[in-house]
Amino acid sequence: MANTKITVNTNGSLKIEGDFEIVDRNGGVYNLQGREVVGICRCGLSKNKPFCDGAHKDNFLHEASAFDLPPKKVN
Repeated sequence: MANTKITVNTNGSLKIEGDFEIVDRNGGVYNLQGREVVGICRCGLSKNKPFCDGAHKDNFLHEASAFDLPPKKVN
């Protein structure tokens, strides 16, 4: 099993747990204050982006169900 697990929550955030680091597009590291589990916003409504603050409640619908991606393109 991988050191990091990402769970796509139905009608909610991406739950990230394990050994991970989150950086911005410039490589700046978010200080997670020792957290080993965080929620990342998928709905765009959080006032604490990129982290989930629960603002999606009753405003974001997505039934999370795993599926296979198409084969990777080979150039």
